[in-house]
Amino acid sequence: MTLTEKLLARAAGKASVTAGDNVWVNADVLMTHDVCGPGTIGVFKREFGENAKVWDRDRIVIIPDHYIFTADSKSNRNVDILRDFVREQGIPYFYDVIDDPNGSWKFDEKKGNMQRQHGSHYAGVCHTALPQKGHTRPGEILFGTDSHTCMAGAFNQFATGIGNTDAGFVMGTGKLLLKVPETMHFRLEGKMQPGVMAKDIILHIIGEIGFDGATYRAMQFDGPGASALTMDDRMTIANMAIEAGGKNGVFEFDAKTEEMVNHRTRLNGTRSTYETVERDADEKFSYELVVDLDKLEPTVACHPDPGKRKLAKEMDVKLDRAYIGSCTGGKTSDFIEFAMIVRGKSVKIDTFGVPATPEIVHDLQSTYWGDKTVWQVLADAGVRMTENSGCAACLGGPVDTFGRMNEGGLKCISATNRNFPGRMGHKESQVFLASPATVAASAITGRITDPRELVS
Repeated sequence: MTLTEKLLARAAGKASVTAGDNVWVNADVLMTHDVCGPGTIGVFKREFGENAKVWDRDRIVIIPDHYIFTADSKSNRNVDILRDFVREQGIPYFYDVIDDPNGSWKFDEKKGNMQRQHGSHYAGVCHTALPQKGHTRPGEILFGTDSHTCMAGAFNQFATGIGNTDAGFVMGTGKLLLKVPETMHFRLEGKMQPGVMAKDIILHIIGEIGFDGATYRAMQFDGPGASALTMDDRMTIANMAIEAGGKNGVFEFDAKTEEMVNHRTRLNGTRSTYETVERDADEKFSYELVVDLDKLEPTVACHPDPGKRKLAKEMDVKLDRAYIGSCTGGKTSDFIEFAMIVRGKSVKIDTFGVPATPEIVHDLQSTYWGDKTVWQVLADAGVRMTENSGCAACLGGPVDTFGRMNEGGLKCISATNRNFPGRMGHKESQVFLASPATVAASAITGRITDPRELVS
């Protein structure tokens, strides 16, 4: 069996499964957020009763993160709905934007978007917060009401996004009926060269198979090149499995996985036991591709979908905006790579920086390069940095969302994960996806630029 098949077989209580089988799978964790949480709660109450209790309050994680720092009253209300439900159910893992469990959330327009407006429990973008808070464990099944839940596949688990109806059912029963997906195999060999990042790997792969090339299939990443990747790199790649239509992405378990998971579960007091899955010798794949990392170059996904791949060096596109952030491109390592390129320089276009979590904000504000923090390096270069970590303009949001493109015709290069029309705001704007390094180089020149032009 493949890694995905082994994960689903175990969760279904079966000795083995094959692609195409329909199996009832036991969930280990259900995650929801402010966009889909109220709808999921509504389905749960409608189907199981107004006074019903969730199947296991310790296995539900609720993380408001999408439409948070906005004056939009309906968005603010969604966070209050989550808080009421958490109090009613006694759910311990709720990472609220405010500290008062009986309070009400309201964005302060006078403070604006850049100054911190959240309490001590707020966790930021759900997909980055889940591993930071110790909720991703090898061998487990994670369902989330967000398509990029697949990011947790970096931790040797089956993680996939589901809709509100399925999530409401899981909330009440802890189970879900799934069809076992076929597995596509991506063997990574070699080593990334300077200027190339994990984002370039997944953009190259999506360019090879198309934005629908993995529809309802598992994407398994392994090989010596995969083993050499950091956990942040693996999360970037697994996150964008859905950009090829994938049901999930998954990596092997190794010492890097073990170190991070053990550290994070101890740090947060979350469940620390887990059982990994390892590769079988007789895996059967529906597709195989070998990716030679030595030959990869900085890559860009062009408007209007992630499969429109071009090499950065072949492009000459004038830009209006640059953006670094989101679950895919807002990690500490992403900002470090970005900062190394803009250090001592000035950006030529409007450039927005949105760290994925408050922990990442702290990393950047407390890490010194000489007499300046990384945060100061970014700010000195002209990057507009916000202390309010979250999804922000990655998903568009209300018109007052930080970094949102509210005008038609704007062209933005972004370290985020999706670029369909209207994704980051106005439906006539254009988004080009690239690595943090390519975004940084492009912000400096004002046009899509291969970062190797600026870094020897």
